[in-house]
Amino acid sequence: MSEIAAETNRIVAFPQAVAAAPVDENTASMIEVLQEQLRLAREGKLRSVAVVSVSSDGGAIGTQWSCTHGDITSLIGKLTVLTHDMMAARK
Repeated sequence: MSEIAAETNRIVAFPQAVAAAPVDENTASMIEVLQEQLRLAREGKLRSVAVVSVSSDGGAIGTQWSCTHGDITSLIGKLTVLTHDMMAARK
């Protein structure tokens, strides 16, 4: 077998490109907020960040944070209150 024929046998076709997902205003809004927070963090303008996440069906609420030692008590308290308020509004 010649080198050209051997090279041809190793060619793999790329899969078709993924179709663009429809634009979702809620998802775009979440991404925009996260990008703004990342920009502020990169610029050193943030010392703490807290996030409350709600599942798409509303059945699960989670909290995450990254903060300095002195901020943790305040952030946990605020996230707890916010989580309870969100759960109460869901009912």
